[in-house]
Amino acid sequence: MASALISLSKNKIMGNNHSMGGSGLKHSVCRWCFKGIELEALCEAANDIGIQSIEIVGPKDWPVLKKHNLTCALGTDSFASIPNGFNEPKFHDDLQKNYKGLISAAADAGVPNVIVFSGNRREISDQDGLENCVVGLEPLVKHAEKTGTMIVMELLNSKVNHPDYMCDKTPWGVELVNKLGSPNFKLLYDIYHMQIMEGDVIATIRDNKDYIAHYHTAGVPGRHEIDETQELNYPAIVKAIQDTGFSGYLAQEFVPMRDDKIASLRQGVEICTI
Repeated sequence: MASALISLSKNKIMGNNHSMGGSGLKHSVCRWCFKGIELEALCEAANDIGIQSIEIVGPKDWPVLKKHNLTCALGTDSFASIPNGFNEPKFHDDLQKNYKGLISAAADAGVPNVIVFSGNRREISDQDGLENCVVGLEPLVKHAEKTGTMIVMELLNSKVNHPDYMCDKTPWGVELVNKLGSPNFKLLYDIYHMQIMEGDVIATIRDNKDYIAHYHTAGVPGRHEIDETQELNYPAIVKAIQDTGFSGYLAQEFVPMRDDKIASLRQGVEICTI
């Protein structure tokens, strides 16, 4: 069954990175998962596979992507920290200064989204952390509205990979989006992380489609290839995403286990081309 789905998907994949089989969904890949491959080589592979973006890279790498007719769907920089985020006021001044510069740079470079993190709890209550995030993010959200940039906060699991991380469940993230009340702040729904924390992935996507601006993939358990070796049914999940009318980016964020990492990446995109 899996091989048949891959075969059907492969027929839809186009070598031109601007055309992906009629769906509004666009394909991206997270740089850090393929850090053993030179960026230029990864750009060439992305073009060959039909990927339009290489993400979670900073401004210094954006010109390399542009040279290969690629974008960075999700921008970041070295100051961004998963544990030290907006739920602690002591980090606000530095985060606001640094993110304001990154948001401006992203707007100038045509980078549509910038990633932020809640930070770890460190015994802060979820409600206090929520209010702190609102205070810390409000000035940046206003700046993002002026520049036309989307700020996305990633949902991460606190059970396996990021112990103590606060934004670890969809309802908490949705409440934050509602409190900020801006079209320029939404969530990054990481399918791998939320399968670990919540399960019920397809229903969650359907129920919260208006709050999600970006998606990440990976196999559960292990965060490796998204094929038949793991438990998630990615063709069904991607179809559900497409059925919501989503026209943004879905990024492969699995850590390949096979020797031919580019073949694993190609397979992942084929599986997610419905």
